Amino acid sequence: MPGKIEARLAELKIELPKAAAPVANYVPVVIAGKTVYTSGQVTVLNGEFKYQGKLGKEFSVEDGQKAARLCGLNVIAQVKAAIGDLDKVKRVCKLTCFVNSVADFTDQPKVANGVSDLMVEVFGDAGKHARSAVGVNVLPLNVACEVEAIFEIE
Repeated sequence: MPGKIEARLAELKIELPKAAAPVANYVPVVIAGKTVYTSGQVTVLNGEFKYQGKLGKEFSVEDGQKAARLCGLNVIAQVKAAIGDLDKVKRVCKLTCFVNSVADFTDQPKVANGVSDLMVEVFGDAGKHARSAVGVNVLPLNVACEVEAIFEIE
């Protein structure tokens, strides 16, 4: 029988992507006590890179929100791969959303809402989190967004 969070994912018609393998010398998740730290997750969907380009040039805020949401799906997939059961997530504590943007783009917080909204959809009140939304001049493989997260687990 699926857990509460798995049932919510099914109800929302959300299918998690396959947890991506690291592309350099790091691990995708570190668990320290009851805290789970994810490495930055980018806009990859089952091995294919999506949303490559800059906000304010190739992409609109709405596109950026979709890109951030995809990063969030990858974050959840990594957490599930590491802890097995998403019902063990007690709280989404902190998200950091890096937005590949042109110099005068200032809507990084609106872009980050794509991942923030996802966490609340999936985890309910436990998905409400602290957050930073940071504009950067480039991200690996020119992806539009990268998201890292900190979770508390039971």
